[in-house]
Amino acid sequence: MLDSATKKRIDDVRDILVGKVPVPSSQVEQITIALIYKFMYDMDNESISLGGNPKFFTGDYAQYAWDKLLDQRLSGKERVRLYQDALANIPSNPQLPTLFRDIFKNAFLPYQEPETLKLFLKHIDEFTYDHSEKLGDAFEYLLAVLGSQGDAGQFRTPRHIIDFMVELIDPQKDDSILDPACGTAGFLISAYKHIIKTNSSNYDKDKDPQSFTLHHATINEHDVQEKKYNGDLLTPDQRALLHKNIRGYDISFEMVRLSLVNMYLHGFNTPQIYEYDTLTSTDRWNEYASVILANPPFMSPRGGISPHQKFSIQSKRSEVLFVDYMLEHLTNNGRAGIIVPEGIIFKRDKAYKELRKLMVEENYLVGVISLPAGVFKPYSGVKTSILWIDKQLARKTDKIIFLKINNDGFDLGDQRRPIEANDLPAAFDNAVTYKNAVLSGAEYQVPEQDVILVEKKKLAEGGEYNLSGERYRKCEVASSSFVMVCLQEVAEVNPSFKRLGHCADSDLVPFLPMSDLDIDAYMFTPKQERKLSEVKKGYTYFENLDILLAKITPSFENGKIGIVSNMSKGFGFGSTEYHVIRCGESVLPQYIYHLLNTDEFRMKAKTQMTGSAGQQRVPEETIKEYHIPVPPLSIQEEIVAELGSYQKIIDGAKQVIDNWKPHIDIDPDWNMVKLKELCTFEYGKGLPEKNRITGPFPVLGSNGIVGYHNSSFVQGPAIVVGRKGSAGEVVWEDRNCWPIDTTFYVKHDESKVDYRYLYYVLKMVKLQNLRGGTGSPGLNRNDAYEVKIPLPSLSTQKDITQRIGKEEAIVNATRELVSIHIERISNEIESFWIQ
Repeated sequence: MLDSATKKRIDDVRDILVGKVPVPSSQVEQITIALIYKFMYDMDNESISLGGNPKFFTGDYAQYAWDKLLDQRLSGKERVRLYQDALANIPSNPQLPTLFRDIFKNAFLPYQEPETLKLFLKHIDEFTYDHSEKLGDAFEYLLAVLGSQGDAGQFRTPRHIIDFMVELIDPQKDDSILDPACGTAGFLISAYKHIIKTNSSNYDKDKDPQSFTLHHATINEHDVQEKKYNGDLLTPDQRALLHKNIRGYDISFEMVRLSLVNMYLHGFNTPQIYEYDTLTSTDRWNEYASVILANPPFMSPRGGISPHQKFSIQSKRSEVLFVDYMLEHLTNNGRAGIIVPEGIIFKRDKAYKELRKLMVEENYLVGVISLPAGVFKPYSGVKTSILWIDKQLARKTDKIIFLKINNDGFDLGDQRRPIEANDLPAAFDNAVTYKNAVLSGAEYQVPEQDVILVEKKKLAEGGEYNLSGERYRKCEVASSSFVMVCLQEVAEVNPSFKRLGHCADSDLVPFLPMSDLDIDAYMFTPKQERKLSEVKKGYTYFENLDILLAKITPSFENGKIGIVSNMSKGFGFGSTEYHVIRCGESVLPQYIYHLLNTDEFRMKAKTQMTGSAGQQRVPEETIKEYHIPVPPLSIQEEIVAELGSYQKIIDGAKQVIDNWKPHIDIDPDWNMVKLKELCTFEYGKGLPEKNRITGPFPVLGSNGIVGYHNSSFVQGPAIVVGRKGSAGEVVWEDRNCWPIDTTFYVKHDESKVDYRYLYYVLKMVKLQNLRGGTGSPGLNRNDAYEVKIPLPSLSTQKDITQRIGKEEAIVNATRELVSIHIERISNEIESFWIQ
């Protein structure tokens, strides 16, 4: 039982370390090592008191016994030296179990201050336990402290969310249980306690509360609810099998160490925790589980993951790969609870859509549980959801249930203080009721609040498989209060050209080619100008506050749409591939923009496109006849204002993305060397789309990935430069790949230039400026070879790439931010539709 005195001791020990060891995870590591050190000494003393012999501190290792560290005759420096020697030598003790050897692996003292160590050891000595369960309570509190602090972007899952997921998935005594990104083993411990509880004679399923409902309770009350469940209904063989069947992987040895301690202190003498890279190693690929519980890493490193080739979904995003891994490693009737970021739920990238399709069409997904955005505060406000996976249950229904949790028993501030509002119990009850209805074949009565039931075929419309529950909710306010009209009733579509008698043919007027309209542009001003005589007959006319919508694929599908504004003359001209929407007095252009910039509209328009493949266009009539909700202007203004906060984030993030480029401060003492002395530009190989066989290797065109193939001819990482089309564009690819014949791929002299440095320099020198030739301008490699670049020493090159790499990671995260907020706007505006 974690009493207040023990809690205070842990807090005091952390306070001692703060000045010397500022990182929370390192504090936990130091305390963990010391507690286990002391615990080993206590076990030796217990053995002696029972008439036995010490096990750990004998022979040459007796000099490291805990009491030797506290000898008052030691000077400060002698104590520091003894403790350092002990940490270095204890792992070599042949009497030490493999588990303890792993715990002490690479342990060291990160400071040399004698007084700090003396005070630290004194406080650790106050922990006097005769059983590991008590130390386990203290250790869980220590991990809870780590969870509240966060470290290096590793988001510890709150205990009540873990318990909620475990109760929902309901692991049984004969299940094999896996967490492939286990961190501190929180899911595994919770699953173990759940099985112990449900196999205890004093457990009452109908009366005993679930632990996640006790959000005001102490850790002890969470753990045992004062009933001391002991699993007495389990046989020794069943208990041994349970210990063998619970396993976890983590890429970080520091996390493995914490997991080993956590498992050991909960009765696992040989815990199945392994240092293992789930995404790049195949050593454990053939190991499956009937239950998987996980909160995998959300962030991917710079350049993405370079996974092995066994995944069914081809991606470099860690969250995609982890979910794919878990789906593929469930047994036939397996089930899982997985925390995922918003990208998994609605991102349009190919890999995300393929993953969602796999979950829905191959009968993995039962439901999606939306969590509040503040669950991971104070160190992240990231919005997350729980994927409820149950292969047996999913096969029995043609629907997906969406559950929304607005409050999880804690406020959404950084302190996460307990509050009365807690939707977890209601969500759990609704999930269990739905599960029982599906299994029994009974009809499920959908509650009026926070539950949506959607047919799988509805999710499949348009191929998006969007898992945002709110987009499928019928908006009762809209259906009863908002008038539904055809767009042409409130706006002109492609209005007639007006005579411009006040302008001379020689006047310069704004001009907007398709290439200048950004995706999701919102409010923008054309950057180019042309003479009126050049554009007034052959191009599209538009005015300030007109909405421009690309009508041709792929520009339309990519979301090229915006509101043109701030043109000095009030009008302009642009590509003939625009539709122009001019709003009347009853609608705001910003409101109509948001209605048209949604998957709802794109999916409908896509089915009505005309023309040949690759040149299909959205007909004008499709836009005119599109039914939209039209609330009063005052409500439109409220909607636009609310979405404006998201739009400001998007616009600000886009400025960061658009303005960032690799920058190198060139020292005048550096040599300037021609590219031909450092690298060669090799021709890519043609690979027509009809000849491509879907596989793991990206096919690269002049502007990036254009598909995938089952073989490659260039080993990654690779620098690919556009030769035709987007000539001069420079792309980096980590994986083995196939650059096609519109590209060059770059080979370098590694004794002279770092490959990543070369990539950044090529981005800087703007090879696009070398484009030439008639027709489709191309890049001549002989011209490129004459370009001179700065060449410092290799060590300086590597320092530069490390710095720029950190900046690039931030920019990539900013791109994620744009995508997420665009989807938020889309989901919000779609809630006004009649489904």
